Amino acid sequence: MLTSLDRGDLDDLGFACDVDALVLSRARRALAAGCDGVVSSGLEAPHIRAELGERILVVTPGIRPVENRPVDDQKRTVDVAQALANGADYLVVGRPIRNAADPAAAAWRMQEQIAQALGQR
Repeated sequence: MLTSLDRGDLDDLGFACDVDALVLSRARRALAAGCDGVVSSGLEAPHIRAELGERILVVTPGIRPVENRPVDDQKRTVDVAQALANGADYLVVGRPIRNAADPAAAAWRMQEQIAQALGQR
């Protein structure tokens, strides 16, 4: 489920099921089909880990260093520490670095946050 979608978007698309149930169903199917991993919001990563353990990689987009701004289209985001604590194996960070006044400095700050979060794991 895209991180730009929320419960209201699912309703509009005709999905009456729970977000977690949908994500777990898709993750189970991906694993059964031979996929090594899934792309998942950090919000659902703990449910994937609880259900499928380490058998599947979790790539988490929608990483935001601070609370999401209303102008951002990402509705279901987490920060670095939460994504890693929730079970993400890989993080996808785009706009917080690309749109920063100093992208290199933003990338270094993000690396520091990752290192700190991994040290606390």
